[in-house]
Amino acid sequence: MKAIKFTGLVALALTLSTRLMAQESQQLTVPLSDPGKPYKIDVHTISGSIKVSVYDGKDIIIDAQSEHGRKDRKEISNGMRRISSGENLDISASEKSNKVSINNNLPGKMASLTIKIPRGATNINLSTINGGSITADDISGDMEMNNTNGAIKLTNVSGSVVANTTNGNVTVSFKSVEPNAAMAFTTLNGNVDVTFPASLKANIKARSDQGNVYSDFDMVTEKSPAKSTKSAKDGMYRITVEDWVNGKINGGGPEILMKNMNGNIYIRKAK
Repeated sequence: MKAIKFTGLVALALTLSTRLMAQESQQLTVPLSDPGKPYKIDVHTISGSIKVSVYDGKDIIIDAQSEHGRKDRKEISNGMRRISSGENLDISASEKSNKVSINNNLPGKMASLTIKIPRGATNINLSTINGGSITADDISGDMEMNNTNGAIKLTNVSGSVVANTTNGNVTVSFKSVEPNAAMAFTTLNGNVDVTFPASLKANIKARSDQGNVYSDFDMVTEKSPAKSTKSAKDGMYRITVEDWVNGKINGGGPEILMKNMNGNIYIRKAK
């Protein structure tokens, strides 16, 4: 496992984590074992945002900044003000055989991670939970994005995407798609808005409980029979109806699932 070089700090040969002072943007540089070759990257944090972009370089560059210190200083309890002695970050990065893992090791500390990656990634996995968004631009490969309380926005991406959040919009625009890959875009509260190349071939399966499904593709649609489920408990009877819209774009292809509860679904054709 390779040591990580910290820009502006003393290089550490044995540890792959560092503590960064709040409100000071610090940078980690992660060399790949085989620069220029395909690689995988996983980024996981509990609290905070993740932003990823591509640049013309060979290393992975991580800028980390605390988002928590300023908020904590405003806390007042029973007339007493909290005096902060400084907030810390604990961001770790490890690399082995072109597999990179980046983690925020202090779940209660909200951190913003801005990451620049070389071209050529085959698998990108980004996840956060509280109070942050996931954004990425010009990335490619098999992408999996998971959020809970925040939006997901991917711009000019290539490959395949699975994007899921609970509270927030899911917005994706593709330069190109993996022709044989199934994809999914879901949220509970928010819009699902995806722009595909005009040449897309796919079977669409879409459902919005409290909204509508829109598309400017010439889609051959068929509304499948509603599926109803009946159940009984403590003398009470419940009937649940699931109503999906199915359609084929350019003759059909891999399934693309799009689902939300409160919001609309937009299936757009790139101009």
